[in-house]
Amino acid sequence: MPAPVPVNRRGFLSAAGMAALAAGLGGPLLAACGSNTGRGNSSGNGGGISQWYHAYGEAGVQQAVERYAKAYQDATGKSVSVQWNPGDYDSKLATSLLSGGGPDVFESTLSVARVRAGQVVPLDDVIAPAKDDFTATILATHTVDGQVYGIPQAVDTQMLFYRKSMLDAAGITPPSTVDELVDAARRLTTDKVKGLFAGNDGGAATLGGPSLWSVGLDYVTPDHKPGFDDPAAATALGKLRELYTSNSMLLGAVKDWAEPDAFIQGLVAFQWTGLWAVPAVQQALGDDFGVLPWPKLTDAGAPSVPVGAFGAMVNAKSQHVDDAKAFVKWLWVDRTEYQEDFNLAYGFHIPPRASLADKADKLKTGVAADSVRFVRDHGKASNPVDWTQGARTAFLDAVSKVVREGADPATEIRAAAQKAQDELTRLYS
Repeated sequence: MPAPVPVNRRGFLSAAGMAALAAGLGGPLLAACGSNTGRGNSSGNGGGISQWYHAYGEAGVQQAVERYAKAYQDATGKSVSVQWNPGDYDSKLATSLLSGGGPDVFESTLSVARVRAGQVVPLDDVIAPAKDDFTATILATHTVDGQVYGIPQAVDTQMLFYRKSMLDAAGITPPSTVDELVDAARRLTTDKVKGLFAGNDGGAATLGGPSLWSVGLDYVTPDHKPGFDDPAAATALGKLRELYTSNSMLLGAVKDWAEPDAFIQGLVAFQWTGLWAVPAVQQALGDDFGVLPWPKLTDAGAPSVPVGAFGAMVNAKSQHVDDAKAFVKWLWVDRTEYQEDFNLAYGFHIPPRASLADKADKLKTGVAADSVRFVRDHGKASNPVDWTQGARTAFLDAVSKVVREGADPATEIRAAAQKAQDELTRLYS
């Protein structure tokens, strides 16, 4: 399993799936935060509502969301208290919701388990005026049984970064298939440069999903079955093992895949990292880089980028459900200038609404425009609503055993698929 990654906007995709814990079935999470229910802010707020955020890594985000809340009070006379939550936000949120308390409005990912537990209210009426403007792949991760329970706030994705000058010098064109990528990584490896960096675990924690999508599979099927119980999944994981043993992957970087340091320092020709890395890479390398989706492996597959987004949700146990919904609509549906500010003024993210992404000057050219296109054309949910933590753990364990230990792909896939089926049976029984 990968080492824990701090949950901020740059760590969201790598930690995707952890929020399934927040749907809460009790257990050790209940001890995490004692009796803190989050209600103190609400009841002490003159009848106003409380809103929770996790602690974002980018400077200025906390001040921005506090400014939005103040503007709402100025516009409506109704107060919103913002609580910033450093540390293990998921566990803290889970504890507060299980206690019957918690904030009126909070950000999180959605799971079927959370909906089944009655922790969130449908927001179809809130999003209705702009529903068609939201990226379909992202909106699907906030929808259960046809009802929307979260309003997407900001989209993050991962991509394959490549050094143009290194590829040009070797006469290599950007790869459009996994086999071309494997070949390019080998050819670009020297005594000073490795071909590819996808994490110090060889991509075991990050490339499982893209590998499935590269052969036309997915985590879960539309009829709630494991989407990788297929011989093609073994083929895809076998290709990751081939990469791992090819001597063309960097495996001992000082900083892991989420940081672009190895790429910026010229230690690799390709790196799998996140959209959040674009500003730092641009500052260091100028135009000497491009981005690609993870390529297809077979004709049945397709290029892909994993996408995810926190969404604003309303606590079903709130004493102020109508007020909370009104605030969510005001901030995440009506006030598009704040949505654009939240996405583009602090770090680098893609607005989940097509109209905002299309008009933002920052996203109209170069790598930024490519990123928007990848999310639109090749985006795949990194954390589907029925991809439980148990299923995710079983799958990641299988990928790690195949890639790092050379375990038989078919055997590991079958075992992981059975565990995932058990999870899905429990979820839908």
